[in-house]
Amino acid sequence: MNTTNTFMKGWRQDNASQSLPDVHSTIKVPRNSGFFRTLMAYVGPGLMVAVGYMDPGNWATDIAGGAQFGYRLLSVILISNLFAILLQHLSLKLGIATGRDLAQACRDHYSRPVSIGLWLLAEIAIAATDLAEVIGSAIALNLLFGLPLPIGISITALDVMLLLYLQHKGFRVIESIVASLILIILLCFGYELIVSQPSVSAIAGGLLPRVEIVTNPSMLYIAIGILGATVMPHNLYLHSSIVQTRDYDRTDTGRQSAIRFATIDSTVSLFLAFFINAAILILSAATFHFSGNQHVADITDAHQLLNPILGVQLAGILFAVALLASGQNSTLTGTLAGQIVMEGFLNLRLKPWVRRLITRLLAIVPALIVALLYGEKGTAELLVLSQVILSLQLSFAVVPLVQFTGDKLKMGRFVNPRWMNAIAWAIATVIIGLNGYLLWNTLL
Repeated sequence: MNTTNTFMKGWRQDNASQSLPDVHSTIKVPRNSGFFRTLMAYVGPGLMVAVGYMDPGNWATDIAGGAQFGYRLLSVILISNLFAILLQHLSLKLGIATGRDLAQACRDHYSRPVSIGLWLLAEIAIAATDLAEVIGSAIALNLLFGLPLPIGISITALDVMLLLYLQHKGFRVIESIVASLILIILLCFGYELIVSQPSVSAIAGGLLPRVEIVTNPSMLYIAIGILGATVMPHNLYLHSSIVQTRDYDRTDTGRQSAIRFATIDSTVSLFLAFFINAAILILSAATFHFSGNQHVADITDAHQLLNPILGVQLAGILFAVALLASGQNSTLTGTLAGQIVMEGFLNLRLKPWVRRLITRLLAIVPALIVALLYGEKGTAELLVLSQVILSLQLSFAVVPLVQFTGDKLKMGRFVNPRWMNAIAWAIATVIIGLNGYLLWNTLL
């Protein structure tokens, strides 16, 4: 059955507005072309999603994990990445199969009070993400140019104008900029790994899960932080929308092909994110853990110690350059996620500059206050807090996603097979359990 209405049975009939209408189906997909040419048309959304898995919030948890426990938490990054690969696959499949993003799907399925509650939680998560971007970019500007944190935080407000300019150039332009910044981060950390000379055998051993991660409370706490910083709730909303920028045939056959190529794009991109996340932890372990600097737990300390320990002047500079690229990349994707969430849950369309200004002010104001009152230590703690908030919100995005993609009435022939549904619910259960443990410890 090849109709555009195949999947309308499970949704409210009065709610079929397009996600991100300005760029919906604007990127051409070649018909009857070879595998590689078709794949190239789908490359982009996966890289934009991968940005959330290497944003400044991840840096603090990876640095702390490597400094304290060496390579032993690499397995947590790997497992978190595998979780992310499956969840992002479900997200893109929801968007392609139903023509709805996750926010629209929640609005269609749940009652108004529940939908509003989920929207508020999503907005809090996006504000926390933006907070990490602001602090990360400000720290990078401080490390590179010596700018005081309050000034660096204020400068990040200017990216509102930059993003507005880029949005008018087309979606492919934004994807290209994101890809370029990811390449910069990859090159920087490639150099860092070469000069830090980590043990390959120890890295391989660290990729194997161990019981100690669960039995050691300190290790478990950082492991949960890594999970929360890796699997980002706003990415699930983002991915389900931006895959719809491709002009694939809105038929069963066209959707099947789109899901296939979008999954390849997503999976390869997330393995790039895994490399970067693992590289941060490996660099921290090789540089700090085995040199008696296990106390290093924040970005500024790590930057200051890199050059003296490694004996290479360029190490600290490239570390800060990668951090700045990470912060700016996250700004682009965080803005789009904010637009998708507000339009999807509320069917409310604000002008882009208004939406961006609101989310940026929500991040700048608390970051600026903390920077003025408490300085570097306060902003470092605020960065960690933003990751705790993201971790706690994750369950409220994962559960609806797994629920919808496992519903045959909504997904039709693209419903999750039983084995995938079982794995997805197991992942959701693990996330809920770990976040409950984290909340319990945080409150106590």
